[in-house]
Amino acid sequence: MNASDTSPAIETRGLTRRFGQATAVDGIDLAIPRGRIYGFLGPNGSGKSTTLRMICGLLRPTSGSARVLGRDVARDAEAIRRRLGYMPQRFSLWDDLTVLENLRFMAQAQGLARPAAARRIDALLDDHALRARASQRAGTMSGGQRQRLALAAATLHEPELLLLDEPTSAVDPQSRRDFWERLFALAHGGTTVLVSTHYMDEAERCHGLAILAEGRLVAEGPPRRLIEQVDAVVFEVEGEASAAAQRPLAGLDWVLGVAQLGTRLHVLAARDAPEPLAGIRARLADAGLALEVVPTPATLEDVFVIATRTRVATTAGPHGR
Repeated sequence: MNASDTSPAIETRGLTRRFGQATAVDGIDLAIPRGRIYGFLGPNGSGKSTTLRMICGLLRPTSGSARVLGRDVARDAEAIRRRLGYMPQRFSLWDDLTVLENLRFMAQAQGLARPAAARRIDALLDDHALRARASQRAGTMSGGQRQRLALAAATLHEPELLLLDEPTSAVDPQSRRDFWERLFALAHGGTTVLVSTHYMDEAERCHGLAILAEGRLVAEGPPRRLIEQVDAVVFEVEGEASAAAQRPLAGLDWVLGVAQLGTRLHVLAARDAPEPLAGIRARLADAGLALEVVPTPATLEDVFVIATRTRVATTAGPHGR
């Protein structure tokens, strides 16, 4: 990759994919810079995987366009695929082959010359803590170990762009943390990483984030900016009887969401609601509940709830009622 190239790693315009009468991805515009970790966040069926498959040339768009690493996906899909790595959600290597055999096979499939392949495999065995398991069959490894092997295989050819489709869905928290440290090391080395996830803590780690709902882009930007600009004010209601307050508060037209967190309720109120703090306290008093109500900072989960709720409820009034 040319270090002076400032064009986006991925640029889409009106990217759309239909399956019969169903629209899986609906007019997505993106401009993802190089050397960054960019996340897709969305519920199941939001279009994350379909978008990834169009970007890497595995699926043709119904309409719209995508440019990846300066090339048009529709015309240059094969050339693009040689410059990217792809790690699917499910482990796709061979269970009956050892770690070393899997890596050698993938190096051959990626067209690496034997001396270069040997050097890369040797380095990756250390980088991904796999040397002691080089002769172990992949099918006998833990979820975290298989994940490390899959990432090593996807980056054997040192791709400029790495696409990851919910890569940590079956691993423990420590393995997830270690995995993300490896992703940051790749980004620091100049690789662009595009990852789909449904974990909020992972989404917060990304340099940039796109939130998808029903195939459309409903929010986009750095996670911190999305949190600062969330179209809601947030309160916590605390006390042993807080669960009893959930239904009365949910009945307010301007309350967008109520979630139970132990002995607390996390309440989202519309930003244009008149005096929401006083309104919550009055509602609790009417229900005979003496509970503490305090403002609290918004979270990325609040951004997600508001963005996806707005998409689902656009025909149901300003507050989704």
